[in-house]
Amino acid sequence: MTVIGLGLMGRALAGAFLRAGHPTTVWNRTTSKADQLVAEGARLAPTVADALGAGSLTIICVTDYQAVYELLGASDGELDGKTLINLTSGDSTQAREAAQWAGQRGAHYLDGAIMAIPSAIGTAEAVILHSGPRPDFEAHRSTLDALGTVTYLGADQGLASLYDVAGLAMMWSVLNAWLQGTALLRTAGVDAATYAPFARQIAATVAEWLPGYAEQIDSGSFPAEVSALETDARAMAHLIEESETVGVNTELPKLFKSMADRSIAAGHGGEQYPVLIEEFSRPRKN
Repeated sequence: MTVIGLGLMGRALAGAFLRAGHPTTVWNRTTSKADQLVAEGARLAPTVADALGAGSLTIICVTDYQAVYELLGASDGELDGKTLINLTSGDSTQAREAAQWAGQRGAHYLDGAIMAIPSAIGTAEAVILHSGPRPDFEAHRSTLDALGTVTYLGADQGLASLYDVAGLAMMWSVLNAWLQGTALLRTAGVDAATYAPFARQIAATVAEWLPGYAEQIDSGSFPAEVSALETDARAMAHLIEESETVGVNTELPKLFKSMADRSIAAGHGGEQYPVLIEEFSRPRKN
């Protein structure tokens, strides 16, 4: 197999394949980045065309999709019949366009997203998402398992990118909420380390609500089994007031409440919190 692009992540990917015993060819513009991999048994290809010709499976992990086109476009003939797995970060539109571009050149194309840091690659903690034709994924699954916990999402090549950004939305939202709470407690002399275990427990509890809330969203019915949105909005007002009183930034809690207020104004105050999916599902008017 071949790995094109040897940044920190690309080197981690190639290293995992080598440790699993897969013959691995690598290519990178700066050849010195391949030195350690070559010492571990990788073959350094002199050109991209040579790298593509080394096997039936190629993984590319570079800066952006434009770099993908620039590198592979000069070797169109070498893509015919190959399976190309693109682990370059991008959005779902770029992924679908790349799939069409690769298909026009005879390649089998899977798009992917890496939900891990380089040091986790090759362990169960590394989640690697793939989307595209299932037969193309299954044909190489045993090889891909060397990277970590490999997950197939569906035939739409844009799904991996969508899951990736959805995960980022979760990550930043949890971290921002924790920072808001940390800023509040610091005004009373409570340090972040003291608050962190409490915050972790809250996050775990909220995570347990997700399956039930997901059922409400998918059914389009939001009975207030736990709390009505108008009750949550009153608690949001308390959060804003407390933040103002102690001199902490109020942008985040005001954002929460502005969305809740719009939903309440639309007649959803007596429904449960997931009814806000309607606010998240429409673009904000400027």
